[in-house]
Amino acid sequence: MKEKGGEYIWFDGKFVKWEDAKVPVFTHAMHYGTAVFEGIRGYASKDNVYVFRLKEHVERLRRSAGVYSIALHHSVKELCDATVALLKKNNMKQSVYIRPLTFVGLHGIDLNVTDKSPTHTVIIAFPFEKYFKGEGISACVSSWRRISDQSTPPLAKAAGNYLNSILATQESHRNGYDESILLDMAGNVSEASGENIFVVRNKKIYTPFFADSALEGITRESAMAIAKGMGYEVVERPIPRAELYMADEIFLTGTAAEIVPVTSVDGHAIGSGKEGHITRSIREAYARIVTGGVREYMGWLTPVW
Repeated sequence: MKEKGGEYIWFDGKFVKWEDAKVPVFTHAMHYGTAVFEGIRGYASKDNVYVFRLKEHVERLRRSAGVYSIALHHSVKELCDATVALLKKNNMKQSVYIRPLTFVGLHGIDLNVTDKSPTHTVIIAFPFEKYFKGEGISACVSSWRRISDQSTPPLAKAAGNYLNSILATQESHRNGYDESILLDMAGNVSEASGENIFVVRNKKIYTPFFADSALEGITRESAMAIAKGMGYEVVERPIPRAELYMADEIFLTGTAAEIVPVTSVDGHAIGSGKEGHITRSIREAYARIVTGGVREYMGWLTPVW
């Protein structure tokens, strides 16, 4: 984002003006990527702003921090409360993106990060609508492989992991595609650069499991629950690359992307080359749910006002 977001940022328990939220250039996370983060959406409705699955996102932040022994000095409840308070402080009444970030501070140049290392947590919020424009996107299979649990744990949402995604995104854009799809080290489909992936064949929905280096996506899990609630069968299993070209539908899920159809892969049209019926039904249900339009899913939402 190139412009200023909300007037205030939550920084280690205090509200700080956007322009005053600064860190030293010797911050460990700046040099080594020792940070974990979350992406959370707040959706404006007619009478409120609803934060989508706030607790689940903050719990994942804590789990990610634990993988790297990065101390998080605030409880899940404290961070959830701080998020709502920040939106109120900034008088956010439109749809927003929320970025909690926990990072290692002035630790020095050594790599022995422990739970005693100095850490900080910030929460940033800014107005946000759509990540992908249009009714469907084109994708290519990246020449870069997805990071492996044998080297850098994909289940931890760590800042450094996304250098892998940046390389894949750069490659896809250079070649004229909207997004990239990465394979794991075994050659199976893993995920897109910033989203989980689903493949529809013969009215069944398939998605890679975590052993395929996929992130434990919260929007992924939400889409699976929605699909099952509609009566669709959802199966987690390895997906070979060639199955992408044979798919009836493909869609991606993620906090920023929400639910977006992939209409072509490597120049191969997926199905009719337009959004498929199953993708559309899940996407439209998701859009109703996040704005408080479906009573049975209100437990996923945290009202701000």
